[in-house]
Amino acid sequence: MTATAPLQAADLLARLRAEANPDNVAGMARYGISPVGTLGVSMPQVRACAKELRRTRRVNPALAHAVAAELWASGVHEARILAGLVDVPALVEEDQADAWVAELDSWDVCDQLSGLWAATDFAYRKAREWTEAEAVFVKRSGFVLMCALAVHDKSAPDADLIAFLPLIERHADDDRNFVKKAVNWALRQIGKRSASCHGPAVAAAERIAAQGSRSARWIANDALRELRSEAVLTRLGLV
Repeated sequence: MTATAPLQAADLLARLRAEANPDNVAGMARYGISPVGTLGVSMPQVRACAKELRRTRRVNPALAHAVAAELWASGVHEARILAGLVDVPALVEEDQADAWVAELDSWDVCDQLSGLWAATDFAYRKAREWTEAEAVFVKRSGFVLMCALAVHDKSAPDADLIAFLPLIERHADDDRNFVKKAVNWALRQIGKRSASCHGPAVAAAERIAAQGSRSARWIANDALRELRSEAVLTRLGLV
């Protein structure tokens, strides 16, 4: 396996490099995506590579996990997204999650990794821990992980998601763009999860609005606009 993983990762990297598009890199940079190590490969192309490893993940998860480690170590932007798509949550340890998150330099890699973290057994602990970090993309990772859990962890009690709201309130004064947007996103996703989550999320948004900072007002007003919309209220059976 140790010999096979580098070979498979090298093949995937070669395929990604063959699809490199410098024009896309320039366009991505305009949306806040770091051009460092970026090839300009589209997400459909990255997902096509990930699809080919589905069988490996099923029959040889240790190999898929090793390939993911090789892809991440390459430092290539798209390869790191691919690593998150092919890695095996059951084999991911907290040290790996912390190390990968600490190296993030773009919101898109951060957000794509949230699905991997959400499927681990330490997801809720990391969501709380990372939101307390100072580094922009570590902190964003915590809030985006809350979003992923709110949407995908269908079996979790609503109370587990509602418990995130005090953290959202506490960090609503962070006016860094990549942080405040993630705080807002987490608030909206929790509020839209269910009727029982909706009321506490709206109440949290109202308290955030009263904080008075520019970022808090934006987070609250944008969240309340959606949470009080007819579409959301109808879907949750609140009208």
